[in-house]
Amino acid sequence: FISVTGRFAHWAEQCDDVDLEALVNDMNSSLESLYSTCSSQQTESAPLLHNGQNSCSHHHHIQHNQPRQQVFTQVSPDLRRSQPMHILAFRRLQVEEQQLRTSSLPAIPNPFPELCSPASSPVLSPGSLPPREPSSDKYIVKIFSEDGIGKVVEIPADMTARDLCQLLVYKSHLVDDNKWSLVEHHPLLGLERCLEDHELVVQVQAFMNSDSRFLFRKNYAKYEFFRNPLTFFPEHMVAWCQESDHTIPPSQLLQNFLSTSSCPEIQGHLYMKEVGRKSWKKVYMFLRRSGLYCSTKGTSKEPRHLQLLADLEESNIFTVTLGKKHHGAPTDYHFCIKPNKTRGEMKELRMLCAEDEQSRTCWMTAFRLFKYGIVLYQNYGVPQQTKTLLSHFSAPVRSVSENSLVAMDFSGRIGRVIDNPVEAQSAAMEEGLVWRRKTRMHILGSHSPLHHSSLNSVIHIAQLWFYGRITREESHRIIHQQGQVDGLFLLRVSQSNPKAYVLTLCHHQKIKHFQILPCEEDGQVFFSLDDGVTKFTDLIQLVEFYQLNRGVLPCKLKHPCTVVAL
Repeated sequence: FISVTGRFAHWAEQCDDVDLEALVNDMNSSLESLYSTCSSQQTESAPLLHNGQNSCSHHHHIQHNQPRQQVFTQVSPDLRRSQPMHILAFRRLQVEEQQLRTSSLPAIPNPFPELCSPASSPVLSPGSLPPREPSSDKYIVKIFSEDGIGKVVEIPADMTARDLCQLLVYKSHLVDDNKWSLVEHHPLLGLERCLEDHELVVQVQAFMNSDSRFLFRKNYAKYEFFRNPLTFFPEHMVAWCQESDHTIPPSQLLQNFLSTSSCPEIQGHLYMKEVGRKSWKKVYMFLRRSGLYCSTKGTSKEPRHLQLLADLEESNIFTVTLGKKHHGAPTDYHFCIKPNKTRGEMKELRMLCAEDEQSRTCWMTAFRLFKYGIVLYQNYGVPQQTKTLLSHFSAPVRSVSENSLVAMDFSGRIGRVIDNPVEAQSAAMEEGLVWRRKTRMHILGSHSPLHHSSLNSVIHIAQLWFYGRITREESHRIIHQQGQVDGLFLLRVSQSNPKAYVLTLCHHQKIKHFQILPCEEDGQVFFSLDDGVTKFTDLIQLVEFYQLNRGVLPCKLKHPCTVVAL
């Protein structure tokens, strides 16, 4: 209403002969009826000026120092209708009006006072108005793959790590098997950790150094402890298991960790690097919901002997990627606790080292459970609920781009859509075998100097699980990064025998190597893991066989180590 009065007054200054009454009559009838009730009640007692102040004389002065609410102007009888009212400091009115519009909501007459609180209030307060929409700010995040190639993604402020992984899976046309993760990597410090699915990517990026980056990779062990808890929590490290006389079932063990009413505790010896020194000290530690403690007197649990090392709510746990020689660690199984809101200086880090891989996994998994609790189980349940809604396919969930495709049968005169999922899956396997036979016959029938055995020795190069000429230590690093779960494997060229290959397999958090030797029979080269007892024409057949049969291996081949380029 102020802006309407201002515009009319400004127009009246420019045109001296404008009829004010004619302009007033042209105003919207609905606006007059809206304010008629309030204006009649307030003008009966005394004429009102700006801000609802009483008139003291016939000369009306406009005040601008107080916040304006409603404006009612009473024209003096001695003023002629053809004479415009002079409003002082019109420019200043416009500036104040703009400031009020951006800073706070104006008071609006309420057409439904009975719906407000208090019931007799004729004005809508700003709190009774609907809330504003959430901010739609966009942020730039750069994601790197294992080969060092980066991809810039624009994301909203409320995007979680799970949502960003699904976005990258869709854009890169990958298989969405809920095993992808976003990794916070600090190359100078040699630290990295997998972000939890519910964490906000923008918040994590706010406390990262300029040299830090996000990596996109597979992590099969992210929720493996929900499937095999006894493997991750040995009884000699869980205080609650030691106090009970009978064996603890796995379901009760997980329930004890997730329940806030219980007080589980992880205990054991760890090597701790002393602050400001290169030496390591072996101490007895306890991990509880309240934090990580070390005992200053042997294995004593008395409160006077416990010293708080880290608060779980204000810290995160990282894996140390640098070798033990860099920090002078006594073993290869070291990890680190880093405060959340720090840039990661060495003096602020708690460098710890375990005796073996199982102990390190137990400490790091318990840290996550104590910090996030039931939220981790909810993250684990989201993809499990999605699987129940899918069809009876035994293959992993496909990406959105692949789900837009349908299986077709062109064996007859007219193509038809295959509705039966079992038939579609068998058709896909048959098509793959036909493609392999066609490719082999095409090469053998051409003038290429390659012969049958030469083709069998190179057909596996394009497979995701084949890593070529990498060292034994490099294969260990890849297995560690993608999660040490049973059945995680890769194939590489043997360093000792150039004609042989090596199968690197993880079983019970231990990495084992099996040599694949070539053997010749009737002029044809075969590959075997068991000294020629079971022979295969190529490595693809060998991998497919041991994915279905354990054979001489400690477990079946389940999860191939996968490295993709964004």
